[in-house]
Amino acid sequence: MGFEGLRTAVITGAGSGIGRAAARAFLDAGWQVVLAGRREEALQETADGDPRALVVPADVTQPGDVDRLFREAADRFGRVDVLFNNAGSFGPSGSVDQISLADWNETVAVNLTGTMLCAAAAVRQMKAQDPPGGRIINNGSLSAIAPRPLAAAYTATKHAVTGLTKSIDLDGRAYGISCAQIDIGNAATELLAGITTGGALQPDGSRKVEPTFPADEAARTVLFMAELPASANPGSVVLTAAGMPFLGRG
Repeated sequence: MGFEGLRTAVITGAGSGIGRAAARAFLDAGWQVVLAGRREEALQETADGDPRALVVPADVTQPGDVDRLFREAADRFGRVDVLFNNAGSFGPSGSVDQISLADWNETVAVNLTGTMLCAAAAVRQMKAQDPPGGRIINNGSLSAIAPRPLAAAYTATKHAVTGLTKSIDLDGRAYGISCAQIDIGNAATELLAGITTGGALQPDGSRKVEPTFPADEAARTVLFMAELPASANPGSVVLTAAGMPFLGRG
C-alpha cells in the first residue's frame, strides 16, 4: 500500500508536456501519483525515482490496459482520488472532406474513447472505495469552444469531451464524484513548437507566431482544481496565453 493519509491521482499522458508537468506538480504537492502513458522510459523520467510515483505503461485506447491501470493504482495506493484525463492527439490536419476515415477513427479512439474508458474505470473505482467519491478532470482544449483551421477531427472530439464531462458530473452526484474540464490554449510544450517558430495557421490563411505560457502554469491550475474541497467543483476552466487569438479565431 501507499503512504498513509496521502491522496492519489492517476494522470494519463504523463510522459511529456502538460501531463509530465502535472505529475511533477502533484508529486511536489505531496500526492501519490500513478503515471500512465505508452512510453515507459518517458514515464520513468517523469517519476525521477520518487517513491510516491507508480509507473504503469498503458494505451488508453485499449480497455485491458485501462482496467490494468486502475487495478494497479488501487492495489498500490488503496484508492483513486483524482483522475487527470490528459492523454490526447492532435490528429490529422485537414477539413472534413480532406481527412481519411482511418485518421478520423484514430483521433476519436485517443481523444474520446480513451477519455471515456479511463473515466469509466475511475468511476467504478471511486464508487467501490471506502469512502466513495473522487474527482475527474478532463483535458479539453480551446478547440472545445472555438476551432483552429483544418482541425475538424480534433475539434469534433474535444467538443464531445465537453458533453462527456457534463454527463459524468451529473451521473456522479449520488456517489460524491465530480467531473470538470480544463480548456488550455498555447501552453508551451514540444507539441506546440511550431506556434513559436513557423507560426500557427490563421483563419485568413496566413501564419502568425502566437504567444505561449509555461506548461507548469497549466499544471498548477490542474492541481488547484484537484485540491478544491469535495463541496466545490470548478466545472469549466479556460486557461490561455495572454494575447493569443481565441475569441477572434474565425
